[in-house]
Amino acid sequence: MIVAGFGYRSGATAASLRSALLLAQAGAPPVTHVATLADKAPLLEALGLPILAVEAVASITTPTRSAASFAAHGTGSVAEAAALAAAGPGARLRVTRQISPDRMATCAIAEGVPA
Repeated sequence: MIVAGFGYRSGATAASLRSALLLAQAGAPPVTHVATLADKAPLLEALGLPILAVEAVASITTPTRSAASFAAHGTGSVAEAAALAAAGPGARLRVTRQISPDRMATCAIAEGVPA
């Protein structure tokens, strides 16, 4: 499973998500699922991929660190943490968070370990 995890600000649009996804997908394997925090999942419907809603990301360590993300959610990157959590135990990041040109959304890609 290849999961694109998203973090985004209120006011982000489907175009913001698509832009962040395009940046993250450069050189990455095709995404099979998308993920974000459960309360933000509805906007991901615009991407047309199966959605995995993540309840909590506070305990997930990420390679990048946004002070705003850490203050609000207890993790350095909601996109990276959501991708890792949704991809399952042993998942690894293939692409660290990429920021949409309008700076409203971030996307990271994780790969799950086959069972």
